[in-house]
Amino acid sequence: MISRFRQAWNEYPRQFWLLFFGMLFSTIGTSMIWPFLMIYLTETLNVRLTTATSLMSLNAGMGLVSSFIAGAITDKLGRKWVMVISLAMVGLVNIFMSQANTLVAFAILMGIQGTFNPLYRVAADAMVSDLIPQEKRIDAYSLLRMANNTGIALGPSIGGFVAASSYTTAFLIASAGLLLYSLAVMIFGRETLPERASTGEKVMERFGGYGRVLGNLKYMRFIGAVTLTSISASIMWVLLSVYAKGNYGVTESQYGPIPTTNALMVVLLQVAITAIFKRFNPLMVMAGGAFLYAVGTGSVGFGQGFWWFWMSMVIMTFGELLLVPTSSTYAANMAPPDMRGRYMSIYSLTWGIATGLGPLFAGFMGDHFGPQVIWWTAGAAGLLSTLAFLGLRQKETRLEREAVPG
Repeated sequence: MISRFRQAWNEYPRQFWLLFFGMLFSTIGTSMIWPFLMIYLTETLNVRLTTATSLMSLNAGMGLVSSFIAGAITDKLGRKWVMVISLAMVGLVNIFMSQANTLVAFAILMGIQGTFNPLYRVAADAMVSDLIPQEKRIDAYSLLRMANNTGIALGPSIGGFVAASSYTTAFLIASAGLLLYSLAVMIFGRETLPERASTGEKVMERFGGYGRVLGNLKYMRFIGAVTLTSISASIMWVLLSVYAKGNYGVTESQYGPIPTTNALMVVLLQVAITAIFKRFNPLMVMAGGAFLYAVGTGSVGFGQGFWWFWMSMVIMTFGELLLVPTSSTYAANMAPPDMRGRYMSIYSLTWGIATGLGPLFAGFMGDHFGPQVIWWTAGAAGLLSTLAFLGLRQKETRLEREAVPG
């Protein structure tokens, strides 16, 4: 892995490594908070799980609107300043969230965070697509996932102990990481917007143009399949910590190694697994990943205790290793150069829709039909996603056969 990293260092432009290390250090801070956010909200506000998850739905709903705006602005005005503003605003929200103690205050802050958080993802994905040629993109996205998950490997384990004594400290550390990354992009980053995308086109088309994306039926079916997988994943990430603590007494410090295991697996295995599976059809790789999501999340409802939940996370992570870099690359490769921002903004909607619907619906099911139903809901979403990817592959195969002269 070290030799591959050294080779990649000389192979990719320096700005790519700015994104790599910026993501690494900012993620260490933010991942000290997010695995425990539902615990923090339910305990601070003393509300039911459905109420706490409704704040996540508000966050996601604002993110859906923001993602559309982000795609158009990123394609018109560029990537760099969208990233700077997004990182700075989310960093400031974390400072205010450390002091909030009412439902209204949290609702406002979650709404602001949901508005600005997607802007970074859309702009960064478009920037990577600008910087890296098509044949190298899947490896580039894999490296960025390594950076992200190295941060996640460190953050939750540290955050579990920090949050157990002071959530305020954890929020402030998260804010510092985001603000420093914003400053680094502002000082050292350069704009990568393709020249052809910035001249000679109508403003209305540049700030609209989503009809071209939505009219690409193959792409939209792919987006639907990814959304179902994201619903399965969002339930796991948002609800597992509060489920484990509320039902089986797994505390924040005990729970920390579970997301850390996910991150370490990505750090240690992502590049190798990508190298093995990039030779196969991407839709079949994504179908296999979605099935592992279904097994991993669904299995939570059949067991109890730390080690069972840990194993469920391991299974789901193998699905993540297959699906996430493959889906990011698949989305980027389908986008015309002048539409990358908008294609990637639609792609980013999958997580926004998932976090808006998945935890809220699963939390409602858990409150009314028993906590285990949360995980059977997550497993069902993963199975539907598997079928959707297989259907896309079947249609693709049929079209390929029809294209061959008889």
